[in-house]
Amino acid sequence: MDQALHVKRRLTQLRALKTFHEQVWKDCFDLTFPARGHGLQSEVISATDAQQRKAIIFDSTPGDACKVGAASIMGGMVPSNARWFDLDVGQESDEEKRFLEDMAKFMFENIHASNFDAEAFDGMLDNMVAGWFVLYCDEPEEGGYYFETWPLGQCLLGSSRSGSRIDTVYREWDSFTVSQVVAEYGLENVSSAVREKHAAGKFDDKVRLVHAIEPRSMYAVNARMAKNLPFASVHLEVDSNHILRESGYHEFPCMVPRWARLPASAYALGPMSDALPDARTLNEVVRWGLMGAENAIAPMLKVTDDGVINPRNIRMGPRKILVCADPDNIQPLNTGAKVEFAEIKAERLQGSIRKILLADQLPPADGPVKTAYEWSVRVETIRKMLGPMFGRFQSEFLQPLIERVFGITWRANVRTGYALVGKPPESLLNRNFSVRYLSPLARSQRIEDVAAMDRFELALAQEAQIDPTVLDVYDLDEAARTRGQLLGVPHTLIRDAKKVAAIRDRRQKAEQAAQQQVVQQQGQMEMQGAVAQRVARSA
Repeated sequence: MDQALHVKRRLTQLRALKTFHEQVWKDCFDLTFPARGHGLQSEVISATDAQQRKAIIFDSTPGDACKVGAASIMGGMVPSNARWFDLDVGQESDEEKRFLEDMAKFMFENIHASNFDAEAFDGMLDNMVAGWFVLYCDEPEEGGYYFETWPLGQCLLGSSRSGSRIDTVYREWDSFTVSQVVAEYGLENVSSAVREKHAAGKFDDKVRLVHAIEPRSMYAVNARMAKNLPFASVHLEVDSNHILRESGYHEFPCMVPRWARLPASAYALGPMSDALPDARTLNEVVRWGLMGAENAIAPMLKVTDDGVINPRNIRMGPRKILVCADPDNIQPLNTGAKVEFAEIKAERLQGSIRKILLADQLPPADGPVKTAYEWSVRVETIRKMLGPMFGRFQSEFLQPLIERVFGITWRANVRTGYALVGKPPESLLNRNFSVRYLSPLARSQRIEDVAAMDRFELALAQEAQIDPTVLDVYDLDEAARTRGQLLGVPHTLIRDAKKVAAIRDRRQKAEQAAQQQVVQQQGQMEMQGAVAQRVARSA
């Protein structure tokens, strides 16, 4: 099948599958970040449109809660101040361990030295609202890593296997102008229609483009040519069916994590969809509360129609003079509105929304002061509750991210003559590596194992007071290493078994030497005493 025809057919199919869910995502964005809903249901949202939509949002709690929740997840899953992953191949030697440690450190530092933190946070905001996002990762010409969060309205998702992670992304946009297309792809690579418009000076005419990324059914292992790589990349002019660029990727370049996957669909819903009923109610409650407050601040008036006062000519307000024969004819109208009821209801709804959107971790400013330990326990509890979410993010976000970054780093290291990380040991070739996550969120999921070890060791210590031989069933050295891994202790701080054995051997030899010295000293003292006794008897 012609490649252009295949991309265009697949584009139509994916667009039809996405249409069923766009209304829910659009409703969620309208109450949080209207501008980020650009492109949903083919709707173009300008800055003016976004401000007009914000004008009908009477309470900013949903948007603020999404920001706090996204920041909490980012800080707990991919913190920039501490390495949140390690590489492991299993039973590695000291040389292999040093190289993997250097590789993980290099990757971590360059990930956060790039624009990852800013782009990933934008993606996490989309995830809180819509339940999914697309983060693109590539290597720029100057080296390093480049990340870009693609707008949800432009992205279409697919998967080659049912229930597996996303491996097909089509991005379509109609915002490219003729001059931009020529500058990006070159005049010789664009279609004849675009060349004619460029020659005619129609530089600002729009061109519909699509970037299709999907797995190839046939590819060459360790291929050097881009067209033979495992993942195909095709840039297409939709109207003319003209391929602008065809290349490929060694690894899937997009991370597409999903919050709660929809049944029989590649798409998902986010926590904002759960908070949507409360957010709509809160918006109405606050709106009516403002109307009630307006009546309380500037109440309506009741005027007696006595044939003298003409209500149509009365102008109420500050610094105005009201002329009337009888002041009792004009009185405020008590509507009986209870503004405080709206405030109480709004507070309850705000608390519910913040809880759903994981933004209730911070203490209220006017609440009782809690200790640092109390808040640490609460944060750990919330992170444990995020276990299912973290499991999906681990497989659909962190794992593809590490695989992509590792591949880029490995190839760049080879191209530079192993100047980046150093030459890897020959024993690492053709071995699969695994990722060990060290982030606070990952550690929270393993903290129960540490607590179980602590309880068992406490019981074991009590039993050892009766029978010391019971300690033989527990490997304290291995327990210490396991506890260090579960708590995220840096690899370099834990000595391996060989170093520990050497330290213990030196300590044992030093103790034996000290004992021998004590024995020798005692023997000398006894000999000196015996000599002194003989001298005393002879005298």
